[in-house]
Amino acid sequence: MRVPTQLRSGDFGFNMTPMIDVVFLLIIFFLVSSHLAKQEAQMQLPLPVADSGQEAAEDTLPRVTVNVMADGGLMVSGRRVEANELLARLQQRLAEVGQDLEVRIRGDRQVDYQHVEPIMLACARSGIWNVTFAVYRSEDVR
Repeated sequence: MRVPTQLRSGDFGFNMTPMIDVVFLLIIFFLVSSHLAKQEAQMQLPLPVADSGQEAAEDTLPRVTVNVMADGGLMVSGRRVEANELLARLQQRLAEVGQDLEVRIRGDRQVDYQHVEPIMLACARSGIWNVTFAVYRSEDVR
């Protein structure tokens, strides 16, 4: 009996479909996550102006950015958060990273301190000591 030529050739093909699916999903995940990070950092807020300060250090720690809107509302990761929810979110994020965490406060220049204070209290209660404020340098505004 003669063996069919397809079986004799010894060429076995690999099914690449699952690997292509996984790579495609990874690409989409990284595109979406990078888009959210850029969107949060580029949210249009009229930041306060500072005459002095330090340049932003190289990103060595994981960061949570809290945006304080003109109406006093808080935004974390593109979502509106109540002040009483912030403590739980910070503690959850701190547990996820398992190390120190930086909290960057981006506040509208017209917002009162009473809207910034709950953020600082939540950081203190969570044990987060690395709190920074995003500002414009006075020479950049002129």
